[in-house]
Formats: sequence, structure tokens, C-alpha cells
Amino acid sequence: MSIFTTRSRIIVTCKKRIAPYLEQEVRDLGFEIERRFVTGVELKGTVNDCIRLNLNLRCASQVLYSLKEFTANSPEEVYNKLLHYPWETLLSPEGYFSVTNNSNHFTVNSEMFVNVKVKDAIVDRMRREVLKRPDSGSVLDGAVINLYWNDQQAEVFLDTSGETLAKHGYRKIPGQAPMLEALAVATIMATKWDRKSPFVNPMCGSSTVAIEAVLLATNRRPGLLRENYSFMHVLGYDATVYQAELQKLKEQVVDVPGLKVIATDISEDAIEISKVNAELAGVDQFMEFKVCDFESTPIPQPPGVIYFNPEYGERLGEVSELEATYARMGDFLKKQCQGYLGYIFTGNLDLAKKIGLKANRRIEFYTAQIDCRLLEYEMYGGTRRVEKKKED
Repeated sequence: MSIFTTRSRIIVTCKKRIAPYLEQEVRDLGFEIERRFVTGVELKGTVNDCIRLNLNLRCASQVLYSLKEFTANSPEEVYNKLLHYPWETLLSPEGYFSVTNNSNHFTVNSEMFVNVKVKDAIVDRMRREVLKRPDSGSVLDGAVINLYWNDQQAEVFLDTSGETLAKHGYRKIPGQAPMLEALAVATIMATKWDRKSPFVNPMCGSSTVAIEAVLLATNRRPGLLRENYSFMHVLGYDATVYQAELQKLKEQVVDVPGLKVIATDISEDAIEISKVNAELAGVDQFMEFKVCDFESTPIPQPPGVIYFNPEYGERLGEVSELEATYARMGDFLKKQCQGYLGYIFTGNLDLAKKIGLKANRRIEFYTAQIDCRLLEYEMYGGTRRVEKKKED
């Protein structure tokens, strides 16, 4: 019985507060969600389904396929339970695998110790059954086995992704304090952008947000930019299934006539890094770059979306300087971006007060250890009049 065609529990993980956007992506692919939680979604499917999920999902971190559930009260019990799993049907003795875990048990004070116990069970079983063991290590470029262990309940998964899906593969030069690709695209999905009108990204940094905007508008999926996944290193893998899914990705790319995505930054280095990243992502032909202060950013018509991701400030002196910057952003939106929907992503809500505009929506996100908001501002053109109903 092949895991590639046998249905089991699939957990797709993501960063905190991205789950609603991940759920929508999974549903759009035609899958039925059985459960959504803070850092992911649960569904049923095969490893062949996992191949499709890995290639298509923008907001995901890992796609985990359940192999076995069991109870364990010590690392030794974990070892004994996993020693009885038929790893020889999953892993090649000439191959390579890694182990990761998420453990919460009173006997555990080191994740590395748990990894070693799982690894030992696998290699001891392989030695016993096929007289040879695969190589193992910490680099996630082969098969990856994941253990989830909370109190007495444990579950071992095939991590079909390997390296995280949250990085989309084009950002070879990250720049200063870059936003994670999965987070960037989730914030764009949270906006009201129609994916046809202009998308303007002042203070672009390494242009992760602007590049993700183009990838989203043209339906270019992350699988087009990546060539290695954990599922490729498992016995029974059929490369024709992967190639068929990859071909679908190529055919799904859409042309958006007149798409205008503008990225500007005061740093010449940031713009040079942006150009390299955009070319690696295959979207440089859709983008316009300019070295300038954000107040000199071109604002095309008809209106679209303008998206700022300014610094948050970690030290008192920085915060004091940024107060003026946030106030200038508010003035810029009000005076030069009439008709646009403005968005500011920030992890400093005190600084956000300096923008001087009332947000229509305050959408919660999380980055690293920082509680963030995506603030939405509707910049009305001319005077907005509200008709009052006459009283009888």
C-alpha cells in the first residue's frame, strides 16, 4: 500500500495569523478543510495530493502527511513505537533523511535528544530489515521525518516539503530586515487589491511585497521557482506526477495587460537588490523601480493600492526619528494618493498614531516576536459627501 495513493491526515502549517489566508488557498485548490487552527489547517489526502499542495501554496510552511499515531510517556517509548514502523518501505538504504520534532513532554529538555531517538529507531529498523541504513543529518534536502509529541499523544509525519515553503526561492539577496514571503503575500491577500490596477510600494527594501504582488496577479505559483522537495526522496515517488503538476502551474500563469507595479526606495543598494530578486522571480518585466524618497514615488492613474512597510523602531532614538516619517506618510497618502487604497504594515502601534489618518480596518498579523497590524486607509478623491435622511 503506497502512501502516494493512500489517504491519511494532512496537516499544513503556517506562521501565526496567516491561517485564514492559507485556508482560502487550500479550498481554492478543491480540498475540503476539516479543521483550522492558529498555525495551520487539517485535511485528508494522499502524498500525491501533498505534491499539489507543495507546488501551489503561497502561505504555507510545511505539508505534513501522517504516518502513525501512538502514545508515549518517555523518549524510550517513542523509540520502541517507531522501531516497529516499516521504514524500509518508505526510505531507501542508499538515501538520506533528516528528523525534526515539536515536543512538549516533561521528560524532554532537548529537541536534539528527541531527534536522535527518532533517528536511532529508523536506522536500527533499517539495519535489521535490509542490513543497511541511510545517511542522516540536519540539512533538510532529503526525506524529512517529523515527530509531534504533546503529553502522551504522539504522531509521526512525513514532512513532504523539507525546507520551508514560506520562502519562495527567489530572494537570494534578502536586504535589511526583509519580510518573509509567506507573510508578505498573506498581507496582500488581506487587501482589497483587484490584482489589475496599479500596486505602488514605496520604501520597498528588497521588494518582497512588490514581487509577491506580481506573482499573485499573474498566478505564478511558488512551485515554479523550486526544484527539490522531501517527497522526491521517498520510495514510490513517481516523477511523472510531479511533472504533470508542474505543467499545470506553467499553464495557469495569466497575462495582465497594463499591470503596473512600482517599487521605490531611497537606498540605491535596495533597488539594485530588488532588481536582482525580481529577475530571479521572473517578474522584472512587470515592475518599475526608482531610487527616491517615498514622497517622490510616481502615483499612476487610475487609482489602485499603495502599500508601505516602514521600519518599526527598536530604540528610543529611532522611534523619535520615525515619528516624523509616519506623519509624512499620512500627509503623502492624503495629498498625493487620492482615490487609492492605502495600506501600512507596522509593528509599532504607537507610531501608527502619528499617521494622522483613521484606519478603515486594522488587520492582525504577526512577524518574529512582534504583534503587527496592516492598517487600511481609503483615500477619497475630492470631498466625500454623506446624504442625510430628512426627518419627518
